[in-house]
Amino acid sequence: MFEKVLIANRGEIALRVLRACRELGVRTVVVHSTADADSLPVRLADETVRIGPAASRQSYLNAAAIVEAARQTGAQAVHPGYGFLSEDADFAEICAENGLVFVGPPPQVMAALADKSTARALMSEAGLPLPPGSVRTLPTVADALEVAATVGYPVIVKAAAGGGGRGMTVVRSAAELPRAYARTRAAAQVAFGDDRVYVERYLTDARHVEVQVLCDGHGNGVHLGTRDCSVQRRHQKLVEEAPAPALRPATLDTLAETALRGALAVGFTGAGTVEFLVDEAQECHFLEINCRIQVEHPVTELVTGIDLVHEQLYVAAGTPLRLRQSDVRLHGVAVECRVNVEDPERDFAPAPGRLDRFRPPGGPFTRVDTHGHVGYLVSPHYDSLLAKVAVWAPDRDGALARLDRALAEFDVAGPGVRTTIGFARRVLRDPAFRAARHTTALVERLLAATPPAGGEPSAAGAAQPTATGTAPAGAVAAAAPTAATADAVPTEPLPTARADADPAGRSPVTAVPAAGPTAWRT
Repeated sequence: MFEKVLIANRGEIALRVLRACRELGVRTVVVHSTADADSLPVRLADETVRIGPAASRQSYLNAAAIVEAARQTGAQAVHPGYGFLSEDADFAEICAENGLVFVGPPPQVMAALADKSTARALMSEAGLPLPPGSVRTLPTVADALEVAATVGYPVIVKAAAGGGGRGMTVVRSAAELPRAYARTRAAAQVAFGDDRVYVERYLTDARHVEVQVLCDGHGNGVHLGTRDCSVQRRHQKLVEEAPAPALRPATLDTLAETALRGALAVGFTGAGTVEFLVDEAQECHFLEINCRIQVEHPVTELVTGIDLVHEQLYVAAGTPLRLRQSDVRLHGVAVECRVNVEDPERDFAPAPGRLDRFRPPGGPFTRVDTHGHVGYLVSPHYDSLLAKVAVWAPDRDGALARLDRALAEFDVAGPGVRTTIGFARRVLRDPAFRAARHTTALVERLLAATPPAGGEPSAAGAAQPTATGTAPAGAVAAAAPTAATADAVPTEPLPTARADADPAGRSPVTAVPAAGPTAWRT
């Protein structure tokens, strides 16, 4: 195992990795921007290095500064977290050239999988099912029109170098395609420096299901079950759960087997996620492989009892995989909600500010990963993720009830600060979601419905206080229940979570601060 690891990230994930290192007896170096000088990861690290100003390109995306910080502090490895440089093959190569272990797959594997069209071709060769479409990129609009005519509309135009939900345009007719093709190419060139695109059939009424895999450098690999991430807005996930509900055993087996086969076929190492769309007939269609720890990894940890960051570090240190497939047992259900500092009433615009009140929820089997605290200034420079609330229960109804209770307890307030807590509780109470009949269109459907008369419900289930109320303008506060408006979340609780003991024999997971966001997440 390493003696010292540099954490090239910020917020909740930096804190998550720091804690894992400390549990393994590994010293930590946290790099930070000027905006994060007083953050929890910086306060708790063994060593810190300021690498630049607030702007990401001059700090968390500054590969040279990060490598120099590792050299100065004697770090042996770099853990990139998620977002920022976590899937940058060039950064992984620079680390290797400077004698640093990059905690992730080899650079050549990352490069191949970062190119979505190349990844499609590789997975096709490995026998994974793909959505109908082009295997290679399409250099002209005529090529795109030909493919679209073959697979049928609607289609989606995707940037080959895209990721994090960016660089995608849904097209519903041939008349729309030329403009969408040109617009997607132009946007991809600006965002990724690469204007190549491809086209595939757009699957409506589908679910987003992913498989967590863990592979070592010795040809060994295991899968750790599925996650359903269908609750998403503009391809950004809001609620995730493990295992994916309402899928036939044969579908779950297919997902697990094909995911692991695809990862091993390309020489993947470390913790990765193989993403699929699952249609109404429960046919599975490969989307992509993510080469990093996922934002939603806590739900997998809760149902397996396996610490994914620990395993990442062991694999990166060259240790053969410590797990066999027979060691992986799933127990109960875990559901996670992302709490973003955004205003649902203003099209989810960022709503940062200083936190005057911050009280995360607690209770049995309730985990809160967050870098927030009273007095913390949520920066406008970075991702809006403030916290992740994940719960475990023996069954799905119990998990949903526990998560709703936890969100109702979450007290966040500050001038100008708003969060997505109220909207998340609307999701939890949606009949289709509760019956596990939801698809990736769920959030779009909810937003198209009549908006709440008094704003999004607060954490306590009442309408949010306005600027004329007793709370600070824009605050998201957990207050005593009041007469709710017609569209507020119902005040009656969800079905009570069962108090059964954890079948795995684990102790309750208490709410403790953890870590925060990064630039691009999925």
